[in-house]
Amino acid sequence: MVVIDAGHGGIDGGVTGKQTGVKESDVNLSLSFLLKDVFEDAGFSVVLTRKTEHGLASDDGLWTKNADMRKRREIAQNASADLVLSIHQNFLPSSSKVRGGQVFYKAGEESNEKLARCVQDGINSVYTKYGVKNRMAKAGEYYMLECTNAPSLIVECGVLSNAADEYLLTTVLHKKQIASAIFSGVMAYLQGVAEY
Repeated sequence: MVVIDAGHGGIDGGVTGKQTGVKESDVNLSLSFLLKDVFEDAGFSVVLTRKTEHGLASDDGLWTKNADMRKRREIAQNASADLVLSIHQNFLPSSSKVRGGQVFYKAGEESNEKLARCVQDGINSVYTKYGVKNRMAKAGEYYMLECTNAPSLIVECGVLSNAADEYLLTTVLHKKQIASAIFSGVMAYLQGVAEY
């Protein structure tokens, strides 16, 4: 079972593109649907944590980040996830020049690191066509990486503080390419073809 988590949602829109004003939460959701289609077309069962623009949890009608995150964990655990992919977009206020996607994994988990490197390679292959330098997968401490014992990744698919990435992330073609790259990376990991 593949759990795909579209980060943010509702009043938590995440970061916002400087040029178009596109919200991270909307990019994450559209990418998650495309990724779901790719996995399902290959015969995988998929659960989405978020299927609408809304957040996932409220306390007496008031949304809280903690309740939202707990709901995401609950969905992943109830699905008996074999793999968790949390989809996000990056924003680097100190630099508008940094581009490309970056994958984060739980430190100390060899399987997570191998999976992250495979997915990072896939995303790098998309951005290389635009002259973007390859980025490296990194260990990170994120809530979604701790939700299950299954291999889990945070996938930052691009940088919304960069005008070129922002434009690409508003196009269906680029989002399809990113979804395909993530899937290819997962398949490389599952088939053991990557040598790390």
